[in-house]
Amino acid sequence: MGDAFIRHIELLGYEKRFFPSQHYVYMFLVKWNDLSEKVVYRRFTEIYEFHKALKEMFPIESGDINIENRIIPHLPAPKWFDGQRSTENRQGTLAEYCYALVNLPPKISRCLHVVSFFKVRHDDMNPITDSQIKKPEVFLLPKDSKKNLTDITGPIVLQTYRAIADYEKSSTSEMALKAGDMVDVVEKSENGWWFCQLKNKRGWVPAAYLEPMDGPDESEEQEPNYAGEAYTVQKSYTAVEEDELTLKEGDTIEVIHKLLDGWWVIRSTIRNVKSIHRQGRKQISQETYRRNSKKYIQNQRKRQGNSQNKANVIIEKKEPEDNKPKAQPAVPPRPSKDLILNRCTESTRSKIL
Repeated sequence: MGDAFIRHIELLGYEKRFFPSQHYVYMFLVKWNDLSEKVVYRRFTEIYEFHKALKEMFPIESGDINIENRIIPHLPAPKWFDGQRSTENRQGTLAEYCYALVNLPPKISRCLHVVSFFKVRHDDMNPITDSQIKKPEVFLLPKDSKKNLTDITGPIVLQTYRAIADYEKSSTSEMALKAGDMVDVVEKSENGWWFCQLKNKRGWVPAAYLEPMDGPDESEEQEPNYAGEAYTVQKSYTAVEEDELTLKEGDTIEVIHKLLDGWWVIRSTIRNVKSIHRQGRKQISQETYRRNSKKYIQNQRKRQGNSQNKANVIIEKKEPEDNKPKAQPAVPPRPSKDLILNRCTESTRSKIL
């Protein structure tokens, strides 16, 4: 495999931080050639110093010799005092700069200077905080920011989710979870991995391990595309349940709906997919898919059967179960109806009544 390079840089918004003193940092989602995605935080002063060094490395492409040869994008210098207004107004220019940067010739866009600047740092994953000072305020660009880069949200409270099972991280970019942990979701990726923060920790976690505190947010789901979007299968997959489809590497498929938990609905994957979308809503949630799929119904029946036989199992087994290896599912089952009624909030319980 060749050297790492950046495929895309997306400006997510900015944070207003209060430690060690009030300042602002921009949030970038950096997509790499190995298909990994990392969120990094940079002050504008850092970005401008990076820009100046890049121009010195490529004087011809920066127009220092002949202005007509300039291809490196312009970036205005920081103001004497950078407040919230200038931080917000600069986002459009910064988003355009990042787009132009990754589309420069490879000798520039893939040079060590660019790659090193956007690599994840220690403080991207574990920002320095003070528990006595309030949490950072997050300002996110809207989904249609490319159409209107000046339409910025006000200070928002990130969505809070509850971990439904323990999760042990397998890489430094991930974050471990304990059942019951409350995390704030910063970025939801269609591949089923969400970038979350828990106190002073940040990292990627599988979406299947999280449940919303106030029910699914349907506004974030894309609308189904019945015409289908063509994709090529990169790795073979054998169906486990009736509502899944066995795929072979190299197959061409048509994606109907991209769910935020990482499972995509493709042609004929869910038999009653059309009937689901005949409901009166423009958008439907991933929970609706689960409730209308055979896989969800089968899992519900299995859980109900297990709960009914639980007492008998405990009486018959005298040996400790620790002797048996416990398989950790890649995607844990969603909580049963009884569990939700007993342990979840009133808002969550109302969703299933």
